[in-house]
Amino acid sequence: MPTPRLDHHAMPEIHLDDLAPGQIHHLGRHTLGRDEIVAFARAWDPQPFHLDEAAADASIYGGLIASGWLTVCVFMRLFVDGLLGRAAAMGSPGIDELRWLKPVRPGDTLEARLEILEVRPSRSKPDRGIVRLRSVMVNQHQEEVLSFIGNVIFRRRPETGS
Repeated sequence: MPTPRLDHHAMPEIHLDDLAPGQIHHLGRHTLGRDEIVAFARAWDPQPFHLDEAAADASIYGGLIASGWLTVCVFMRLFVDGLLGRAAAMGSPGIDELRWLKPVRPGDTLEARLEILEVRPSRSKPDRGIVRLRSVMVNQHQEEVLSFIGNVIFRRRPETGS
């Protein structure tokens, strides 16, 4: 995985007020290698089609595939490096509609992007709001391999939020 690019002392550049429905944010890409797939599987998802080429060849997938959870982790890393690391984000109350749409194989280059679906300032806490986003990961053939709807809490700009 890439080296962290976060500066925890920098002022956030992106606030709730900077986000609007329809915006598309390209978050970056990452190529998954066989060793990364197997290491993750060994630690967190030790199913045979994630660990062993012979077992994977005999499976419905016809070859080694990455755990869907690894794919989600790669998305999260790209999201932090590509947007959240510069944002006044306060966490997430959860995700909806998580889908693993195509197997991810060794050598696949995954690209993450998200679309802002809704920006909702809080009525009870005027310093923040919730952003609903559609998160997508595509492979090098532009085929969607992962999608989900996420909800992230963002701070408003200090001059507009109080």
